[in-house]
Amino acid sequence: MADTLSRTQAQEGAPGWRLLLGRLMLSVRFPDFAHALAFVNAVSDLAELHQHHPEIDLRWGRVVLAVASHDVGGITERDLQFTSGVDEFVAEHGGTVEHPRLTELEIAIDTTDAARIRPFWKAVLKLTEEGDALVDPDRRLPSVWFQPLDEPRGVRNRIHLDVTVAHDEAQARVDAALSAGGTLVSDVQAPAFWVLADADGNEACVSTWQGRDE
Repeated sequence: MADTLSRTQAQEGAPGWRLLLGRLMLSVRFPDFAHALAFVNAVSDLAELHQHHPEIDLRWGRVVLAVASHDVGGITERDLQFTSGVDEFVAEHGGTVEHPRLTELEIAIDTTDAARIRPFWKAVLKLTEEGDALVDPDRRLPSVWFQPLDEPRGVRNRIHLDVTVAHDEAQARVDAALSAGGTLVSDVQAPAFWVLADADGNEACVSTWQGRDE
């Protein structure tokens, strides 16, 4: 079984990609759908050659790839070899890498008893359990996880959004939110995450992979 890499090793091993929520991701803009599709076809051929298949989101003029070694639950050298091969196709097919638009969304529910409410969210969203979280097997919906509370919290909201972005986009995202009327609740854990709130006190955490390696 392949050894998993640390977050730092994964990001440094694929500098043209961005690490978000345990997957290396690449966002590429193309002049039209035909160029984007040709790029996807080239990636597909490479995936078959490596027997290592990424998740692919194809839109008009844009492709987003995500890759990880799901059999070991992390990033491995196999992923780095694959990303290196894909990098060669970007310019060849008229693509431009654009990472600021990469965003992964999680829903966090603060609770004193996760076991009591997890079945409800699993059923209503038709998600599957993955560790302590509930996830969409097709990765179309955001995952849901449960933040433990020592005692009930009646004043502050009990649902917040976890917004994971590329590490070099985080500060710009935080600044934009503050300029739009938000407030900084805490940056003690930055650059792992910043806690922000809107004018009503609803919270969002802008998160990155940084500061999380043990």
